[in-house]
Amino acid sequence: MLAGFCAFLNLFVTQPIEPYLEGVFHASKAHVSMTVTASTLGVALAAPLAGVIADRLGRKRVIVWSAGLLGLTTLLSASAAGLNWLIFWRFLQGLVTPGVFGVTVAYVNDEWPPHRAGAGAGYYLSGTITGGVIGRLSAGFIAQYFGWQWIFIAVGTLILLISALIQRTLPAERVFRPGISTRNTAGETGPGILQAGITHLINGRLFATFVVGFCVLSTMLDLFTYAAFHLAAPPYSLQPGALGLIFIVYLVGGIISPTAGKAIDRYGQRPVVVASATLTILGALITLLPSIWAVVAGLTLASSGLFISQSSGLSHVGVAARSHRALAVGIYVSFYYIGGSVGSTGPSWLWDGWRWPGCVAAAIAIQVVLALTVWFGWKARETSNTPAIT
Repeated sequence: MLAGFCAFLNLFVTQPIEPYLEGVFHASKAHVSMTVTASTLGVALAAPLAGVIADRLGRKRVIVWSAGLLGLTTLLSASAAGLNWLIFWRFLQGLVTPGVFGVTVAYVNDEWPPHRAGAGAGYYLSGTITGGVIGRLSAGFIAQYFGWQWIFIAVGTLILLISALIQRTLPAERVFRPGISTRNTAGETGPGILQAGITHLINGRLFATFVVGFCVLSTMLDLFTYAAFHLAAPPYSLQPGALGLIFIVYLVGGIISPTAGKAIDRYGQRPVVVASATLTILGALITLLPSIWAVVAGLTLASSGLFISQSSGLSHVGVAARSHRALAVGIYVSFYYIGGSVGSTGPSWLWDGWRWPGCVAAAIAIQVVLALTVWFGWKARETSNTPAIT
C-alpha cells in the first residue's frame, strides 16, 4: 500500500497546478502540460524494463531502490531554474516510477496466496488512489501559499521516508526466486524477452487489452488536465488550492472499483466495460453544463467509469498472457502511459480552437474506441486477480 502511495503521490502532482505554472513561467498550455507528459513518457519507456530487472535482482530490492531514487529526483525538481529543467526532472521521475508500482504488482501476484490475492490487490489499489489524491490536493494548496518549489521538497522528503519504511517492513520474497519467473504456467522455459514481447503484441486479445490501457489514461488526463484550465478561467476563476480539490472525486472511483468486480463476475468483462465507457461518456457530457457542480459531478461519473475499465483491463492481461505475464503487464503499462502522454498534451491544440467542448469531444471519441475494442477484441466472462494501476 505504501509503495503504491508514494509512486502516485508524485506522478501527477503538477496536474492541478498547470494553470498556475502557465503564469509563473509565461509558457503555453502545451509547454506546461509537458510536466505531466514527461513523467508519463518516462514511465512508458521504463515499464517493461522494470519487470525484467526485478526478475533478475528481486522484487523488494528494486521497489526500495526505485522509491529512493524517486524521492531524490523529486527533491531535485525544486532546484529547476526554468520550465525545461523541471520537465527534465519529471522525466527522470517517470523513468524510476515503474520500479515502485509495476514491481509491486508482480510482488502481490507472486507472494499472496490465491484466496487472498483480492485483499492484496485491494490494499495496493487503495494506496495508489490515496497517493494520487493527496499529491494533487496538497500540490494546489502548497503552490498557492508557498510556491511551486515547496511541492517537490515536501513530496520528495515524504517519498524518501516511505522508501525507508518499505525497506524496514516489506517482507522479503518467499515464493519468487530471481531468474525463474521467465517460466510459463506449465513450468517450461519460455521464449526470450524480445520474442516474448513480439508474441504479446501479435496476440489479438492482448493487443486489444493494451489499447484499452491507452484509452483509459488518455481520457483521464484529457478530462482532468483541461478541466483545471476550464475551471481556472472565467467565470469560475478557481485558485490552485481549489483546483486540487476536484481530484477528491477520484475517491469515489476507488470505492466503486472493488464493487465492479462483482458485476464482472456476474455479467462478464465485456458488458461491464462497455457500460463503464458509457458512464464515462455521460459524465463528460454533463461537464458541458455551465455550473461548477455539474463539472464536478460529471468528472465523478467519468472517473468512476475509467477506474472500472482500468481494473478490468489490467486484470485481462493475466487472462490473455499465458507466459511472461510480468512482461505483458509492463507492455500494458507502457501503452497506458503513452496514452497518458497523448491525453495530457494532445488536447492543447483542441483547446486553442474549441476550448473545453473540444477536449470533451476527444474524450468521447476515445471511449467509443475503447468500447468497440473490448466488445470485438475480448472474450466474455474471463477474469484475473491482477491488481490495477491508476
